Amino acid sequence: MRIVVPLMFVSTLLVSACASSPQSKVDTQASAHNYQCESGETITAIYPTTDKAAVQYKGNNHNMKIAVSGSGARYVGDGLEWWTKGSGTGTEGTLLRHTADNTSGEIMELCTKS
Repeated sequence: MRIVVPLMFVSTLLVSACASSPQSKVDTQASAHNYQCESGETITAIYPTTDKAAVQYKGNNHNMKIAVSGSGARYVGDGLEWWTKGSGTGTEGTLLRHTADNTSGEIMELCTKS
């Protein structure tokens, strides 16, 4: 019985440690992904974690959080919405205005990964 108590204690600690780990995984190799837009603008998107994006557009940085999407990856923040589709980090990107009622607004840019 003496062996069972320490074993149960250790297994409880292991389960507790796993349950308290952060929900988002940090990408230690986060890199910039450049998108060329139809307007001539360039958008740079950096994904520091699986649920965040930093989007650089017209000299401004916009920090965004992942949001529900029917397909692709959709991030919202700063009144904007960055939506990518395609394999990996997305071969196509669309920048939209994000409305107060949490829906997509007008399209600002249509872009292709360069």
